[in-house]
Amino acid sequence: MALSVLVTGITGFVGSHFTEYALRQGAKVFGSSFPGTGATNIAHLRHDIDVTDVDLRDAAAVADLLDRAAPNWIVHLAAQSFVGGSWAGPQETLTNNILCQLNVLEAVRQAGARPRIVIAGSSDQYGDVQEFELPIAETAPFRPLSPYAVSKVAQDLLGYQYWRSYGIPVIRARAFNHEGPRRGEAFVTSSLARQIAEIEEQRCDPVIRVGNLTARRDYTDVRDIVRGYWRLLEGGEAGEAYNLCSGRAWSIQAILDFLLAEARVRPIDVQSDPALLRLSDVPVLIGDPRKIQRAVGWQAEIPFEQTLRDMLGYWREDVASRRRG
Repeated sequence: MALSVLVTGITGFVGSHFTEYALRQGAKVFGSSFPGTGATNIAHLRHDIDVTDVDLRDAAAVADLLDRAAPNWIVHLAAQSFVGGSWAGPQETLTNNILCQLNVLEAVRQAGARPRIVIAGSSDQYGDVQEFELPIAETAPFRPLSPYAVSKVAQDLLGYQYWRSYGIPVIRARAFNHEGPRRGEAFVTSSLARQIAEIEEQRCDPVIRVGNLTARRDYTDVRDIVRGYWRLLEGGEAGEAYNLCSGRAWSIQAILDFLLAEARVRPIDVQSDPALLRLSDVPVLIGDPRKIQRAVGWQAEIPFEQTLRDMLGYWREDVASRRRG
């Protein structure tokens, strides 16, 4: 019998890539999608998966979903995942991210099931990290600097509590920044790539608008990240937390310089936009990947330069298709 995997937030950036990977492993994939959410990211997969529109804030609907999918594994990805958006909607971010996960865990507990569960956390949980604390290990304290980061801390601790209280095999994955094709345009790397693609198609003036360029982040390709989630579902230790990261950092300035060098038009002006600056920003986040390497043998493999090229190629095709349409 094929392994049954439930992917919450299946239509999202990470959800679509995880689903592709799971199908290649021969799994039967069930997914939840928030009602009314576009399904462009999984349009090429719809004949191979079983997707249900479910508001995960509805506990009864979540219980029905779990009963229908009867999963061996759950990867919980559904969330409000944009840090900037959490400043504008803190209540929505906290409510969605915490309540949705609570309902998933409660449905599992009440059903008496024991699927292995990976909770998708974030490096933003660590927050206000000092240089002497780098690279960040899983034992580092949480100092969250945004409503989104607070919600992820709550999700992490809630997962731990359900493992300790009820024995539900929850694994806490703390993914550092990850990018690739299909990344939402609200995110900085994807926004830069989209702007270049639009400039190349002469859809706008040759100007890129940017926020803080000094921040440094530990970037990994999303296709490596979903492989890491799979490895943790296979062999991660329940109750434990694992960083998924490369151990290397890129500044936003370096990413911008790389993408500008890849651009097919010259020159492109760069202008600072105060609207893109955050109320508080983490200067640097670099993770220590040694724990997951020891536990399941995972490490980042795809060069980030390739990730950026693939993301730019995705936006070039997207912008060109809109012109053809």
